[in-house]
Amino acid sequence: MVSFKKLLFLLSFVCFGILSKAQEVQINPELLKNQWTAYWITCPNVSQRDYGVYHFRKDFTLNKPVEKFIVHVSADNRYRLFVNGRDICSGPARGDLYNWYFESIDIAPYLKAGHNVIAAQVWNMGTLAPVAQISNQTAFVLQGDTKKESIINTNSSWKVIQNNAYRPCSVDNGERLKTYMVIGPGDEVIGGKYPWGWEMPGYNAANWLKPLQVANPVTVGYGTDNQWTLAPRNIPLITEKQQRFGKIARLSGLKNSNNFLQGKALLTIPANSKVSILIDQNFNTVAYPELILSKGKGSSVKVTYAEALFKNGIKGNRNDIVGKEIVGNFDIFHPDGENKRLFRPLWLRTYRFVQLDIITKAQPLVINDFYGMQSGYPFKAVASFTSNDESLQDIWNVGWRTAELCAGETYYDCPYYEQLQYEGDTRIQALISLYVTGDDRLMRKALLDFYHSRVPEGLTQGRYPSNRLQVIPPFSLYWVSMIHDYWLHRDDEAFLEQFLLPMEEVLKWYENQIDQKKQMLGPMKWWNFTDWNTAFNFGVPDGANDGNSSIITFQYVYTLRQAAKVFQHYGKNEQARHYIEIAERLGAASYKLCFDSKKGVVANTPLKDSFSQHASIMAVLAGAVPAEEEKGLLNKVLMDTTLSQATFYYRFYLNQALKKAGMANLYYAQLKPWREMLQNGLTTFAENPDPTRSDCHAWSASPTYDFLSTICGIMPADAGFKRILIQPALGELKQVIAHMPHPAGIINLSLKRSGEGIEGDVDLPANLSGVFKWNGKEVQLVGGAQKIKF
Repeated sequence: MVSFKKLLFLLSFVCFGILSKAQEVQINPELLKNQWTAYWITCPNVSQRDYGVYHFRKDFTLNKPVEKFIVHVSADNRYRLFVNGRDICSGPARGDLYNWYFESIDIAPYLKAGHNVIAAQVWNMGTLAPVAQISNQTAFVLQGDTKKESIINTNSSWKVIQNNAYRPCSVDNGERLKTYMVIGPGDEVIGGKYPWGWEMPGYNAANWLKPLQVANPVTVGYGTDNQWTLAPRNIPLITEKQQRFGKIARLSGLKNSNNFLQGKALLTIPANSKVSILIDQNFNTVAYPELILSKGKGSSVKVTYAEALFKNGIKGNRNDIVGKEIVGNFDIFHPDGENKRLFRPLWLRTYRFVQLDIITKAQPLVINDFYGMQSGYPFKAVASFTSNDESLQDIWNVGWRTAELCAGETYYDCPYYEQLQYEGDTRIQALISLYVTGDDRLMRKALLDFYHSRVPEGLTQGRYPSNRLQVIPPFSLYWVSMIHDYWLHRDDEAFLEQFLLPMEEVLKWYENQIDQKKQMLGPMKWWNFTDWNTAFNFGVPDGANDGNSSIITFQYVYTLRQAAKVFQHYGKNEQARHYIEIAERLGAASYKLCFDSKKGVVANTPLKDSFSQHASIMAVLAGAVPAEEEKGLLNKVLMDTTLSQATFYYRFYLNQALKKAGMANLYYAQLKPWREMLQNGLTTFAENPDPTRSDCHAWSASPTYDFLSTICGIMPADAGFKRILIQPALGELKQVIAHMPHPAGIINLSLKRSGEGIEGDVDLPANLSGVFKWNGKEVQLVGGAQKIKF
């Protein structure tokens, strides 16, 4: 919540363009090895680990304009920084106490000769904080890069005040929605208690308090009594851009909405009224809603957010609203009766539908404007895909929107319910990012986040950052697979080398679980989640907890083979041979014990009393199935409806198995579940088939990757993507055109079927070579443009 002047600035100044450059700021190396001279500061006379919203402020004078003025800033839990009333940036990027990130920003463009003000809004959600938020206590720090900037270092010369206008609301989201929801509370804000204009130069802060100095900050590798160990932010700053709402879907208590959503007209709610306005954005989004209100003293505005509407707990077609109601998280604003007050929640919201429930008292309420500030990681889509089947364009676009909404300071499993980063989801999300944008920075951060999450047993946590412990051993294997993926797609040996020992520890944990008699994995602790299909108990397949799960044994074998390639690349041949030996031994034994000759598929355990698509999928990926038998096995998997079915998530691995078996041409025909989601009105891809919890789950966005990697067949041929393999699998398609980023430039592809043959154009970056394969034939590719004809 800030003044209306901040709004005018946001609309007239493209601050996110400047903010993205802030990450190019060079940090004074002395700050990375010595104790900072600034202090972590906090508000006195408050409980430091409980809920609270605070404002910090420093007035200072510059004798002349400055060309450069670099500061480094962080807070616990979070902050929003202002310079002379202008909204500059927010953070910190989510990490943990060992890697507490700080942002580095050149604020010179916002300073002037004479009087200046730097201010920050800092909040701590206490025990109500999102599970993704790790915390020590309320605190704020700002450090000048050099002596010149040190005049605004945080210390006792700053001022601070607690904002008593805030109190938490919407704290029972999980109860009302009957599901797991851990994104933090809503904001209830009393306008009459809000210190309006607190961030502006003309504000009188004489009655504010002198802050407490907590400690001098230190960075990673230094300090003896660290409360936070600081690390430079390693991803770009999050961007914001205005996003207008779509339409009024339903209105009650008022005759006319006056088309106020376009920002060109006011909407007046009469005194002593009760009004409800349901708004349809027309698509799912992640944004900071901003509501500008005038007058309306004593009134209340409840803003509820939802991905879909419900009727008796059922979503149905997302476009149908008749007889449905909104149930979701919410904020409540109480205007103070003054003009053009801007209400904005502290944290972002996810929604397709938004409902305003307004109750006025003696004074009418005026809605000046209402819109969202769409927010997320600043991915820029570079890739494109088109084909003769125009319906694939909708799948491509919705898949990319899903991936975008699930990316912020970390990858999110889902933006509405959890905003947590899980390895199982993140592996797929990272591949989408690489193929569509070429931006690997969020993937690198994710690899590091999971590296930082490791528990004493050697496993990674199943999600991280997280303030609650959750260990999912199969997800530790997916982290190793992610390292393999990065190794294939990026030439970044120094970065990857730090993960070799942790990879060994993950694989050693599994080696210690081997049932030496059966040569399969024995009983395993923790949560051995595989997929949310209807047959697995809370996602855990048979044999995982009590021993001899074929699915997880085969996943272990699959991962061992990937790890062996990485270790061999680094010259660790003995370790690579060891992994291959285990893989061969366990793969052969598991297939022998679990293949059921009557059904022609792999059982979940040697008991052969339960069957899933998953077991055969992983057997193929593990290389445990004789090559000549792979196609027959997978045909059974596709046709046998008695097998427990792979969900949207695990269909990523189904497709990988089809590719390995030379059956990638079947992929196009496997898109029915995504077509059905679109027919059901979804604008992002869901977690599971209906009834589903989340309408936006990036593990279901895999077609955006597979359209390029499977249909177009663009894959790395060597580590670091130094050579390319193009092996198209068009299925029933007749034509495809694609553009895709590569570390060396852009790959352009235009192909057309001609009977059983194919022809077209391939244009590769100058220094990239490779091979094009089609129906058992191949031709060498070189940098530049070339014709293809088979």
